[in-house]
Amino acid sequence: MEEIKKLASDEFEGRAPASKGEELTINYLADSFKKLGLKPGNPDGTYFQKVPLVAYTIEKGAELTVSGAGKSIKLKPGDDYVGWTRRVVDKVYIDADMVFVGYGVTAPEYGWDDFKEEDVKDKVIVMLINDPQLPDEKMFGGRAMTYYGRWTYKYEQAAAKGAAGCIIIHETETAGYPWEVVRNGREGEQFTIADANNNASLAPVEGWMTFEKAQEIFKLAGLDLMDAKKVALTKEFKPIALNLKASLSLKNSIRRIESNNVVAKIEGSDPKLKDEYVIYTAHWDHFGVGKPAKDKPEDKIYNGAVDNATGTAGLIELARAFTKLPTKRSILFLAVTAEERGLLGSAHYGANPLYPLTKTVACINTDSMNVNGKTKDITVVGLGNSTLDDYVKAAATKQGRSVKPDPEPEKGYFYRSDHFNFAKYGVPALYTDPGIDYIGKPASFGEEARKKYTAEDYHKPSDEVKPDWDLSGSVEDLKLILEVGYEVANADEIPKWRDGNEFKARRDKMLAEAGNK
Repeated sequence: MEEIKKLASDEFEGRAPASKGEELTINYLADSFKKLGLKPGNPDGTYFQKVPLVAYTIEKGAELTVSGAGKSIKLKPGDDYVGWTRRVVDKVYIDADMVFVGYGVTAPEYGWDDFKEEDVKDKVIVMLINDPQLPDEKMFGGRAMTYYGRWTYKYEQAAAKGAAGCIIIHETETAGYPWEVVRNGREGEQFTIADANNNASLAPVEGWMTFEKAQEIFKLAGLDLMDAKKVALTKEFKPIALNLKASLSLKNSIRRIESNNVVAKIEGSDPKLKDEYVIYTAHWDHFGVGKPAKDKPEDKIYNGAVDNATGTAGLIELARAFTKLPTKRSILFLAVTAEERGLLGSAHYGANPLYPLTKTVACINTDSMNVNGKTKDITVVGLGNSTLDDYVKAAATKQGRSVKPDPEPEKGYFYRSDHFNFAKYGVPALYTDPGIDYIGKPASFGEEARKKYTAEDYHKPSDEVKPDWDLSGSVEDLKLILEVGYEVANADEIPKWRDGNEFKARRDKMLAEAGNK
């Protein structure tokens, strides 16, 4: 609690990357690791990995105009839509035909193609959020979201198709968060990683719109959005020209900045296995200072107490425990930056690992821990993905707890935190969430607590340390993932993806190539 209160204090100003809050946070973490006796995790002898970012701020007030049939609809920024460009340019302008492309999914393994060879180059494509939610468990995981449902995938599709823009239609239920989260997340300065071509391959405009405005736009096109959604749930869907034009001019202020991942390690005891690593991750960042709370206009600091001061404090406590638990393999503690800006810190590590990913045997992630007391269960987001589940089940059994899958698989949480940037490179990754069966509380308490936090505190200034917090559940969860990491670090065999997992082929190929060198 002491560490959470420090990290989530107003002094740390919401822990935004490239701010006074970052400087305070990363130094606090480095000092904590150093005091515990951990070695610097960067081979250059420091506790920091530099993460070069491009910071960009879209000039306020740019309205998106949708016109056709002699009429037009103006979408107000923030209230009706959010739009930006990740191209490293001063301004972009689009005036392009709009095409509805369903979910925007191209998935050969499911025999699914929403584009049907339609040329959408230089057009604005409009997509539904998530992937097709079908009753058949063999199609897109049934209710569970696959990577095809992530907004990052949708923007990747737009770039690959040469689209002028990509606008996602927001729905609170399937997104897993209200429109406020989308709007607040795009307030003020944003961050991205730029390639050598200054992201020229990306779509000029990316964005979201509210479901209500999308309904208006479809009505202007002489269509019903609900009917279009039904058709989009079939393999037979074909892109629908809306016969409307989208016009938008964005001005961009750009600065190049440097943020930091914080990394520390405990070296393994085995002469051969110490070059292999179990990595624990947590993101230290939040949104800094931004739009004030509705009910407290004086409160502009997004403290991020649950998200993710809890996980970052947990990382320190795991490190403290491992100083007393020698392991054959080395343990790396990685506090990453800019998770809230698109998992950028972990993405940078994945593309520029300090230690070979072929030698990284597992990633165990902590993000937004339990502040409501002990539970009879533990949630594994992505249960069934890898043999790491076996370690979780063994540790949970010792605690007298059960292991349950994500109760909201349709929201794609497995793709929404930093472990994903290890999984996508093939590293078996574990992401546990608080259980929902709370000891001594009504059966509905867990689900209600999740919904209450999402609706009232998630990505808002109100995510602060509350007087009724009970961290006993977090302690139990940390003990569990401590044991998982300890057992993996001493095991004869390394964790593996299970057959049918989307990341297995990448891992198998990576290890085969490493073995042949």
